[in-house]
Amino acid sequence: MAPYFETAKSFADVPLTDSGYATVDFLKASDGLVAMFDLLGIGIFSFVQADIKSNIHGVRTTYNSNPNECYTLEKLVHSEVDDHKKHGTASLRRLIRGLLFTCRALQNTLANPQEAQLQPSFSRAYDTVLRHHHGFAIRAVVQVALKACPMRRDFFVRIAQGGSQEKLEEELSRWLAGLDNIVRHMESFYEMGGYGKI
Repeated sequence: MAPYFETAKSFADVPLTDSGYATVDFLKASDGLVAMFDLLGIGIFSFVQADIKSNIHGVRTTYNSNPNECYTLEKLVHSEVDDHKKHGTASLRRLIRGLLFTCRALQNTLANPQEAQLQPSFSRAYDTVLRHHHGFAIRAVVQVALKACPMRRDFFVRIAQGGSQEKLEEELSRWLAGLDNIVRHMESFYEMGGYGKI
């Protein structure tokens, strides 16, 4: 099996033009993120994975309904505003939120190499990004999932698939930098345009 970053599209490779981030490339990178959650272990964060899949589908459906107008994420939102629709815009907002959670969790992981488990990094990201969007029942499910996070070493071995640790950390840093740029850009775009808060 090839190393994860040799098969998944990197968020660092999603083109940014004057019109915004390319929708098709963004969706391909988001599809790759779903595969990364599989590497965390069966059932771990299945609620996040299911939410991300559902929102990818929502954005893709909106794009496919009008690819000439929705070729960037920003154009997709504008097209729905013009048509008084909200499905793709809401799906994109929730998708960005899930990506933000993942981004912050993995940034925490890289910034704290002394932590043997992923759980502290993912807990901090959850508390910052998603907790206030969830009710009591979902929070309880999340706490169980967080306890089942794999050891840091095991996760990195699964992603590397025999590749070097140094190369893996380099690719992960690049992937995260690209994702962070997209998330920050879209957060600002939604807020400044009055499309809702991420």
